Amino acid sequence: MECRLGGYLCLMHQMEVIYEGGLRTVARHLKSGVEIVTDAPVDNQGRGASFSPTDLASCSLASCMLTIIGILAQNHGFSIDGTKAEVTKLMASEPRKIQTIKIRLLFPDHAIFDEKRKLMIKRAAHTCPVALSLNESVQQELSFVFEGMEEQ
Repeated sequence: MECRLGGYLCLMHQMEVIYEGGLRTVARHLKSGVEIVTDAPVDNQGRGASFSPTDLASCSLASCMLTIIGILAQNHGFSIDGTKAEVTKLMASEPRKIQTIKIRLLFPDHAIFDEKRKLMIKRAAHTCPVALSLNESVQQELSFVFEGMEEQ
């Protein structure tokens, strides 16, 4: 949301995150009311009872890629419905941070794409805002599975 104060543009927050204690947070999307719970992972003093913040960062990358590819598909008259992303996150220890995010995009067997569409899909995935926003020290390894065949 945005507002105007004295001719100046101000941005109102769209989300809020509350620390509940015990290394748990609840993030709320204000417009929809949808909530996401995070817990610290077991290997960092937590219970691992939900997504960790770094899990969400990794899943955000995959969601963003699928969304951008979905927009491409919608604008070009084809479907990627049922496409799945398998997400693997690898952590570095010093400093503790995401080292690598591996994403496999598995397109349904019924979705047959020619080489031009495959290239468009691959290019679109790399242009998602999350991919472009991550620090370049975070390795992004992406593979695509079309008709049962894996491609980079």
